[in-house]
Amino acid sequence: MSLFIKNIKKLVGVRREVPVSPLKGKEMESLPCLDNAWLLTEGDRIKDFGAMDNTAPETLASLESAADEVIDAAGRMVFPSYCDSHTHLVYAGSREMEFMDKLRGLSYQEIARRGGGILNSVELLHNTSEDELLRQTLERAGEIISLGTGAVEIKSGYGLTVEDEIKMLRVARRVGEETPLKVSTTFLGAHAVPARYKGDRSGYVTEIVRDMIPAVAAEGLADYVDIFVEEGFFTVEDACRIFEAAAGYGMRPKVHANQMSFSGGVQVGVRYGAASVDHLEFTGPEEFKALQDSGTIATLLPGATFFLDMDYPNAKQMLEYDLPLAIASNYNPGSCPSGDMKFMMALAMIKMRLTPETVLNAATLNGAFAMDAGADYGSITVGKKASFFITKRIPSYEFIPYSFTSQLIGDVVLNGKIYRQ
Repeated sequence: MSLFIKNIKKLVGVRREVPVSPLKGKEMESLPCLDNAWLLTEGDRIKDFGAMDNTAPETLASLESAADEVIDAAGRMVFPSYCDSHTHLVYAGSREMEFMDKLRGLSYQEIARRGGGILNSVELLHNTSEDELLRQTLERAGEIISLGTGAVEIKSGYGLTVEDEIKMLRVARRVGEETPLKVSTTFLGAHAVPARYKGDRSGYVTEIVRDMIPAVAAEGLADYVDIFVEEGFFTVEDACRIFEAAAGYGMRPKVHANQMSFSGGVQVGVRYGAASVDHLEFTGPEEFKALQDSGTIATLLPGATFFLDMDYPNAKQMLEYDLPLAIASNYNPGSCPSGDMKFMMALAMIKMRLTPETVLNAATLNGAFAMDAGADYGSITVGKKASFFITKRIPSYEFIPYSFTSQLIGDVVLNGKIYRQ
């Protein structure tokens, strides 16, 4: 299968060479584009691209006649698919009543102490069959594809037993098999302490290390291991135990870090070579210095910050420290019931004063690197996966985050095939 797209108003995120590392600091201001372009795919890869004006008419005619399918993108733009590197896409039911509790003045921690929050989702998931859980998750997967996402990380963490964590991760793997999404999976058994271990957090961490990690590894269900390092949840010492156990099974760390306090999550993530540390509302020079040249990506989740009505991370200072930033949705039922990456970019611009170029790079190329997928996703590069979207007619790439509630996507191409839901 080959696809030829002609008369592209602007081809966005063009990288002539396959990037070997994420963009950081001032590099994130650079968003190479090609005007009046064409793009050719072959199989599931980008075969070639160029400028219409600089390509001989007979060559263009030959490319068009040889292609299996042709799209005239006159007045439209092509963007690499979003790479959403932090989601909790697998869950059962919803938690809108907790949203009402929040509006009545309860904090996230207060809702959790009342048996709500994560533990609410745990009960719902336990009572949902694997097939029904998959059905619900596939609906959300179709939604994020239609919104431009082509690669996604999916965490467990609403199971908190061996059986239910396995169920979640099986569903996440099935999403990758039954949709064209590139799916990375993360074991997040240390998302909350279950009711059966109330008052014995250390005992639950022992179960994670002794039983859960080997069971997950035996079925090859997780690429990463994650932990919520936060007061009232898990400690730096817990993270050390879990990361050391998971290392023997090839699971690279990620960390829910510094969302509600200066928790030490950033530093322990860097110490263990985490792919990313995520949230980061409570960070400053000490955390930024730890992240410098560490290889760990600072991932911002502005949708959750918005939903919980918290102060936003100091992203501009992170860039001054020459850090690589990614933006992800944190799609989940409790603190961000949205997987719309365009909205996440708009929030990052409005609330953290980031530029359109920075947020587009953070939501594509750096998001891919936060899933160790930068060699295949996140930019328009020959040899990479042919995963991108074609907009409707828009005046500029800045219009994407500017018009944050409009549906601006015309066609979605994933793995070289036009996606039709």
